[in-house]
Amino acid sequence: PHIGFALEVIQADALARFWRSQGDEVFFNTGTDEHGIKIFNKARQSNLEPKVFADNISQKFKDILVELNITQDINFIRTTDKQHVAAAQEFWKRVEKNGFIYKKLYKVKYCNGCELEKTDSELDNGHCALHPNQEIEIREEENYFFKYSAFQAKLLKLYASNPDFVLPHTRFNEIKAFVERGLEDFSISRLASKMPWGIPVPDEEANLSVGRQTMYVWFDALVNYISAIGWPHSAEATRGKPGTFFDWWPVIQLAGKDNLRQQTAMWQAMLMAANLPPSKQIIIHGFITSGGQKMSKSLGNVINPLEIVKDYGTDALRYYLLRHVHPFEDSDFTLEKFKESYNAHLANGLGNLVSRVMKLSELYLTEAKPRIIRGFASVESPAEITEAMAGYNYNLAMDYIWAKIGAADAYVQSTEPFKTIKTDPEKAKTDIRYLVNELATIAYLLQPFLPAMSAKISATIASNHPSEPLFMRK
Repeated sequence: PHIGFALEVIQADALARFWRSQGDEVFFNTGTDEHGIKIFNKARQSNLEPKVFADNISQKFKDILVELNITQDINFIRTTDKQHVAAAQEFWKRVEKNGFIYKKLYKVKYCNGCELEKTDSELDNGHCALHPNQEIEIREEENYFFKYSAFQAKLLKLYASNPDFVLPHTRFNEIKAFVERGLEDFSISRLASKMPWGIPVPDEEANLSVGRQTMYVWFDALVNYISAIGWPHSAEATRGKPGTFFDWWPVIQLAGKDNLRQQTAMWQAMLMAANLPPSKQIIIHGFITSGGQKMSKSLGNVINPLEIVKDYGTDALRYYLLRHVHPFEDSDFTLEKFKESYNAHLANGLGNLVSRVMKLSELYLTEAKPRIIRGFASVESPAEITEAMAGYNYNLAMDYIWAKIGAADAYVQSTEPFKTIKTDPEKAKTDIRYLVNELATIAYLLQPFLPAMSAKISATIASNHPSEPLFMRK
């Protein structure tokens, strides 16, 4: 799991926590798609069976969710789960029954990195732009195909009727232009003799003329969005019954820009072919670069999120990714920038404010704890944060909170209660009460973003005793 995965799952976690704080029920799903040629080749290089290799890697993704303080009741799906395998095969059967799967012999240029077919116009000097160090593979075999071309008009109609279906709009314009240029049917199976690591195509025994086949990884993996919420079994139940498929579908999907085509066009066409409603909305984030370059092991600029957590703490990483990484565009991440921000906004900013205010409260407000707790419990999310989260602008929500932190710090500087306590103790106590209640508000607002720090601040307020520094200067 790299820093890009940490970005995506922390963004999703902030959304899930925020929506729950507003009284919404939330089904939060992530996981690992584990089939395909990349996993198969890596397993062979490691002298492991693909399932054993996938078990090891999947566990790493589960473990990092704990390190990143992701909501504990998150649903973690694996595409090797029996329920998902059954759902993917049922999905295939329904699409085939509806007439959108057929067989043909084909020859294609294929990028193993993307696990996508590529046209000449998508290649740069014969290489994929996203995986320039990998050779393009020429494939020729008889496979099953999905009638993607049948859905151009339907997809364009979907896009036209849902102006915010894909955010940001720059990515939406990109996929609309792609679909407008025309869609080509794509292969959705592989010969098991060449690629055995995949879900078997259902009812293959009746189709031995093409040889045993496994599902194309994307045709399998995308089904996780519906298999995770109980399709097809709970979809047959009465609508409105708690926990059934249609209580959750359609859903909001979060993905990186390298998933744009798969999420917003391929998957939507597949849903149409199975007579299922489209997704509700798809949010696409950019890449994290390092020093202006794409992260690469060969360049030695890959950032391990667990190392940052070890050195700075989980909420320090959550803070930077939510506030200083753009929610939609590429953003640069270097350890120098991270450390500078950490010291300025966490150690010297939030941490210093909490220490100063709570020291004043401990000394002079020994009677004020009940009022502080009531003030904390009655806070509601302001319109600025609600609007920011509605647009997936985590950075704007964080800016609002840090403006409150700055205002509280300025209030300390202007009123100087540590001085006026000697000349006008009642005014000083009133100022300190105001500051403590501002801290309570800040703690409440931080809950979706920095949950551990939120809990520490509220516990400090409840005890009316300064804790250890929230963030040690580095």
